[in-house]
Amino acid sequence: MLTSGAVIVISNPPGKSGLLALTRGFDMSASTRSSEGLDDRRKRLLFRCWHRGTKEMDFILGRFADAHIDDLGDSDVDDLERLIELPDPDLYNAFNDKTQLPPEFVTGIFRRIKAFAMTGSTE
Repeated sequence: MLTSGAVIVISNPPGKSGLLALTRGFDMSASTRSSEGLDDRRKRLLFRCWHRGTKEMDFILGRFADAHIDDLGDSDVDDLERLIELPDPDLYNAFNDKTQLPPEFVTGIFRRIKAFAMTGSTE
């Protein structure tokens, strides 16, 4: 037997969570860049940057990859491949200056991503 019931929705005003502060009004759903024209290695990286496991890291790495995957040199691609092997909590905390990564991960690509996450630019 089916019964009917009311759906109660609790709506609170948005807070100041790190995620909300991070979004700055951007859509966090997926890549805005096509992988067309990229070599297989960069296609794989673009996908992996947007499919991390946490929305915060999807947003940080995915947006950076959308903007810069096609202009990364081979050594930057090497460094990015190594960097994204680290667990999301370690990377997120390093990008937010809560912890430090081992020196071998604090490369130019790490600094570029961090600058991009803070300003939307690597300049």
